[in-house]
Amino acid sequence: MLKVEKLIFEIGSAGRKGYSLPKLDVPDADMKELIPEDLLRKSEAALPEVSELDCVRHFTRLSQLNYSVDTNFYPLGSCTMKYNPKINEKMASLPQFADLHPYQPESSVQGMLELLYETEQMLCKICGMDAFTLQPAAGAHGELTGMLIVRAYHTSKGNPRKKVIIPDSAHGTNPASAALCGYEVVAVKSDRNGRIDLDALKAVVDGETAVMMLTNPSTLGLFEKNVRQIADIVHKAGALLYLDGANMNALVGIARPGDMGFDICHVNLHKSFSTPHGGGGPGSGPVGVTAALSDYLPVPRVKIKRNRFILDAESKKSVGRVRAFYGNTGVIIKAYCYMKSLGGDGLKDATIEAVLNANYLKARLKGHYALAVDDEPCMHEFVLTGKDKKDFGVKTLDIAKRLLDYGFYAPTIYFPLIVEEAIMIEPTETESKDTLDSFVETMIKVANEARSEPGLLTSAPHSTPVRRLDEVLAARELNLRWKRPGA
Repeated sequence: MLKVEKLIFEIGSAGRKGYSLPKLDVPDADMKELIPEDLLRKSEAALPEVSELDCVRHFTRLSQLNYSVDTNFYPLGSCTMKYNPKINEKMASLPQFADLHPYQPESSVQGMLELLYETEQMLCKICGMDAFTLQPAAGAHGELTGMLIVRAYHTSKGNPRKKVIIPDSAHGTNPASAALCGYEVVAVKSDRNGRIDLDALKAVVDGETAVMMLTNPSTLGLFEKNVRQIADIVHKAGALLYLDGANMNALVGIARPGDMGFDICHVNLHKSFSTPHGGGGPGSGPVGVTAALSDYLPVPRVKIKRNRFILDAESKKSVGRVRAFYGNTGVIIKAYCYMKSLGGDGLKDATIEAVLNANYLKARLKGHYALAVDDEPCMHEFVLTGKDKKDFGVKTLDIAKRLLDYGFYAPTIYFPLIVEEAIMIEPTETESKDTLDSFVETMIKVANEARSEPGLLTSAPHSTPVRRLDEVLAARELNLRWKRPGA
């Protein structure tokens, strides 16, 4: 039976309340004097009339309709939707953290500043960088911060330069971040295995290249084996090398961006370090740099002065502030707990298990779905293609919709753009073999349905509260406003 929940305005009855307030003791005359006439209501607010129990049950039922990591497997490639240990939530909600105000004096927030400082130091060690800022609120914000640093660096050398080199397999935020900073975006093609074509790179890198933005592992889940050669090509032109750290879950404890030749990197705390994300937040995209770029980091920076932690805003070369306060501290606290709980060996083990899980899924599915590139060991994710299913009138979108009927959130689809009918799968390290096997069995079942009963896929989903939506119409004519009938 389909679970359907009415709008909260459609339940309850006239006059029903879920609250009790004391009688208003402010005379009407005083009310009009205190509040301007144009701000006073002329009629009652159109609020739902429900009891407290009605309200609780309504929103609880809504929550049960949601997909979440706590209830379902999320194999979203490049998103690293791993389970977030509840101890992290508990620590972040401690009143000593949760009740802090960003305008408090530094002397009253020494514990928080120490936590921020230690988090930066741990990220420096993990990434092989010399300095970090925790200010950016998400990965794309981290990219923007990185590009601002690049521009400031080259400007200080007398030439801001014009071009940013970006692989054709990159995340869409890469060219967007570069363009926001006024750069011309130049794409470099990938070879047949989805790695950077070195000859193509040499052809586009020149004295006007400011930086190359590179994702490693690539969005195909493959390690850039030539990363040191790439770094040499870029550096010889006087340019910088930037790591999009969205796929850092394949590197933590195993390989460090700084050792590969990267000058700047961002990491997603809300991906690789367990804190939950989705629906536009919460997020945190710290940016790390080598010593030569540390003076350009945003201010303020957490430093130690006379055995006290301070927020230092003094830096002539800094790009300035990139947000009002010092980062999404709730997310940072959870990531801090995650790193402290696992320690160096635990973080390394988590990475190994993430890579193992991805290779296990790939090995079991490659006979039922075509691989996007030649078969070789992948990192923490891999890409299939559903192009062979088009012979049955089935697209990758149909496969994704059908998975919802079996209780699985769909993998990332149609990305990377260089793969036709792409299906990008990332299991993370927190899923058990039982869950992986169940997902494999379902994927195989869907592949068989595509051959024998394609209509089941093209009309899916069948068991969700609403059937297939028109995504294009929804994106262009988004309407989330409810109006009372007759209003």
